[in-house]
Amino acid sequence: MIILALDSCFDACSAALASKTGAILASVCEPMATGHAEQLVPMVNHIVAKAGLEFSDIDRIAVTYGPGTFTGTRIGVAAARAFALALDKELVGETSLAVMAEAISFEIASKDGGGALDAQDILIATDARRDEVYCQLFEGSGVRAYGPPCVTSPAEAAAMIRPGRHCILAGSGAPSIEAAAVAAGLQTTTLRPDLLPDAAFLARRVAANRQSAPTSERIAPLYLRPADAKPQSGKSIPRVST
Repeated sequence: MIILALDSCFDACSAALASKTGAILASVCEPMATGHAEQLVPMVNHIVAKAGLEFSDIDRIAVTYGPGTFTGTRIGVAAARAFALALDKELVGETSLAVMAEAISFEIASKDGGGALDAQDILIATDARRDEVYCQLFEGSGVRAYGPPCVTSPAEAAAMIRPGRHCILAGSGAPSIEAAAVAAGLQTTTLRPDLLPDAAFLARRVAANRQSAPTSERIAPLYLRPADAKPQSGKSIPRVST
């Protein structure tokens, strides 16, 4: 089984191909604030060629469906839907935060063999502006989510941490949670405030059957709050009566 994974939720764009064992056959991940729509499909073409594969070799499509920026998330989901439709393949979705947790778990396990993860949780938090964060809490071993992602204040995010259990904070929103966690006497370590989703870890997660989202051809972007941009009121052109 060959998995094609895509992500464009935040300030990066990535694509990866993995085998059924989770071995990464080819991948690319580039930071970018804009330009996801122009770069994502060429990235896929590049990694398919680099892996020496044909598009017909792909068995499953995976995509992060949010939370993230409105435009970036929509681009990734639309591209994944198009590939799944064109190739007549299964489409799998996962949250961007779960992919980031997968990366942190992999990083820690690579250093100590993963034993420390049994007694730790991972709280992924990204800056959502307006003094809020997008966050989701995971069990360190197995990287299973305790609940769905949410948008909340740093103090409320800190309250999600389970007392008596060490928690790793990661992502751009982690530093804002750390102070509240320390004040509450919680045991935390902050890692990788620069962390962004990488499709390679989405591919690994899907290969291990750890994705928390259902398999569906109707995966939709996950927006945790309304868009900042809204249509101007009172600016519409009146219709001509007939």
